[in-house]
Amino acid sequence: MSDRIMSRPPIPDTVWRSPTGEVVSCIEKLKVLRENLEEIQRICQDALEDAVLMGCDERQFKQILGRLVQQIENPYREKSE
Repeated sequence: MSDRIMSRPPIPDTVWRSPTGEVVSCIEKLKVLRENLEEIQRICQDALEDAVLMGCDERQFKQILGRLVQQIENPYREKSE
């Protein structure tokens, strides 16, 4: 394992809540959430490193990532008619 991977900040422990405020406590659900976030973190880190190595501005790249996150849509949200 490289120093870069070992020095990556851990995903913070989070109390996940349902839309109604109930705590999500299922161990398997929490495991999937953590694994998904770790995978996203790895992909974003790799993409940032690629962008910087290709001469792109780090701040601009992070801004673009932020915009991508804002554009994510919930396909399960009930549509108001």
